[in-house]
Amino acid sequence: MSGLVLKLGPKERVLINGAVIENGDRRSRLSVVTPNANILRLRDAIHPEDVNTPVRRVCYIAQLVLSGDVEPEDARHQLMRGIEQLSQVITDLDSRALLNDATEAVLEDRFYQALKSLRNLIPREDRLLAATPRPQ
Repeated sequence: MSGLVLKLGPKERVLINGAVIENGDRRSRLSVVTPNANILRLRDAIHPEDVNTPVRRVCYIAQLVLSGDVEPEDARHQLMRGIEQLSQVITDLDSRALLNDATEAVLEDRFYQALKSLRNLIPREDRLLAATPRPQ
């Protein structure tokens, strides 16, 4: 059997195809066998007030597709434009690979994979922003 295996902690919540599901009092494992199901762990979700950097903005767009708040067709152009803008600023080889992975995932409508690749850029972006002097 293939598919995604979710390991959930007690009372952990996950969004699956627009429905919020809460785990019980014990750790558990769920196997999601439906291909292309939209899944988002709520503990990993970016909240609107935290969308304050370029990488987080692009991640948030992918997240909106997974939550069912935006149609994939509507988000695809914004995601591709955001990834292109990031690729002009974040140029190290590892980040380039993540951006390429995200691009391929968006083109194939695999928005969870796109979000996963883009989220890996957040620590790098945080380091870049911390190292950049602020104008006074």
